[in-house]
Amino acid sequence: MIAIENLTKGEVVATRTININRADLIRYAGASGDFNPIHWSEATAQAAELPGVIAHGMLSMGLAVDLVTEWTNDPATIIDYQTRFSAMVPVEETTHTANPARPFDNPNPGAQLDVVAKVGAINEETRVVRVDLTVTNPHDDNARVLTRAQAQVQL
Repeated sequence: MIAIENLTKGEVVATRTININRADLIRYAGASGDFNPIHWSEATAQAAELPGVIAHGMLSMGLAVDLVTEWTNDPATIIDYQTRFSAMVPVEETTHTANPARPFDNPNPGAQLDVVAKVGAINEETRVVRVDLTVTNPHDDNARVLTRAQAQVQL
């Protein structure tokens, strides 16, 4: 259990690099029901003048906040989560580098996100901590993928 008394504003509480490949996009589309072809069809993405197939914004948002879930070890502690989408995450095709018999086990990412979770504010009276997430794309000059990504955590 996290002791609010031991936290300090500005403290980095977790970091992670998240790998994303096209198989992840397919799985997310099935789970979310978002089958927009810009998330799986190179031709559709190019016709829409995108840099290629892009990750779902909500997938990026969910992968980022999972870092907070692991830090707290309890998803129920997250009482609010908000962000703004600020950059696309192109996902290169790497399926050809995977074992054809196991395409969903592809170890080669088509994209990466770097996530840093930092204590942004502490309210000792309500025992709520604001965790600020910095989410960047190291393959796009560290472009910020999400801005003002903030999770309110009830400790």
